[in-house]
Amino acid sequence: ALDRPVSDVAKLLKVSRQTLHAILREEAPVTPAMALRLGKLCGNGPDLWVNLQARYDLARLATELEDELATIPTLNAA
Repeated sequence: ALDRPVSDVAKLLKVSRQTLHAILREEAPVTPAMALRLGKLCGNGPDLWVNLQARYDLARLATELEDELATIPTLNAA
């Protein structure tokens, strides 16, 4: 979306190309520090990036824990 090579974006973010590649390959998470960097670079702030990472983590874990979660009852408040 930025229409720039990964190496250029990594330099702008002041991280290694390997670090950025790992995030893009979904092998490394967007940390709060990276969210700050991405938010500054893209002009949309860190909250978007932290929230996207949290949603990704929850969706992945929901799939991994699907069978276990199915055995946990939902309690209803009286």
